[in-house]
Amino acid sequence: MHAHSDHAHHEHADPASTRLGIVFWLNLSFALIEIAGGLLLNSMAILADALHDFGDCLALGLAWYFQKLSGKKRDRLFSYGYKRFSLLAAVINGLILVGGSLLILRETVPRLWSEPTALNTPGIVGLAILGLSVNGFAVWRLRGGHSANEKVILLHLLEDVLGWAAVLGGGGLMYLTHWYWLDPLLAILIAFWISSNALRSLFHNLGILLQMIPSSVDLDELRAALLELPDIFSVHDLHSWSLDGEYNVLTLHVVQAQTLSPSESLQLKQKIRALARTHGIEHLTLEFETQNEACELEDC
Repeated sequence: MHAHSDHAHHEHADPASTRLGIVFWLNLSFALIEIAGGLLLNSMAILADALHDFGDCLALGLAWYFQKLSGKKRDRLFSYGYKRFSLLAAVINGLILVGGSLLILRETVPRLWSEPTALNTPGIVGLAILGLSVNGFAVWRLRGGHSANEKVILLHLLEDVLGWAAVLGGGGLMYLTHWYWLDPLLAILIAFWISSNALRSLFHNLGILLQMIPSSVDLDELRAALLELPDIFSVHDLHSWSLDGEYNVLTLHVVQAQTLSPSESLQLKQKIRALARTHGIEHLTLEFETQNEACELEDC
């Protein structure tokens, strides 16, 4: 006997997709402004940051597309729907963040020992204020996002905010002291911070793709709670994973303590579903067995 928890899914605008779309166009517009500013100020640092922002645009575009795709319902190809595509975008963007940080380190570390180049610091400070405003607004638009996709994109945007804050503070100091070596030093510190957070997020998302038990689900605690129900003799073949970091799935076999009538079995299913929901499970599949029934999955 099998039971499946059914969840109705309705077509509606995905707020995560809407937020990502706004941030994508905002970031692309500012990257074009950066190119113009870098050329006018004769600043290779700003032009390099513009290239970095175009990389962010690629990441945002991927995130936006996959987030929209993840809202599709199940079909003949994907029986669970397309939820995991948002997770795929999060993994790709995590790799882009790590790769971008390594590229920044490769370009900036040698500058610590090279002769510093004088910069147009007043123009840099002005552009930094604009960059802080634009990227700060983008971070504000993505605040409260729960999907893995949004969290990784938020790291991209925080990198930009920190970068422009460093440019603003460093530009002010360089204007007063002419310590132009501050620019590569700040870039290195930011790159280390971003790469460490990106790696942590990447490993977490890879764990979800590999069907790691969700951190919010304690299977030992859930098993103990199930065994406290009087109609349950034992539980086995207990597995849990997450589709996208939010939608958790559970499968299990339940051995009944005694033969139950159809109405009693239905009541037991409802109790198990309610208990699973309190442990963070959104999708439940269970199978009832009797004590004298041999199950080949008992030790699975």
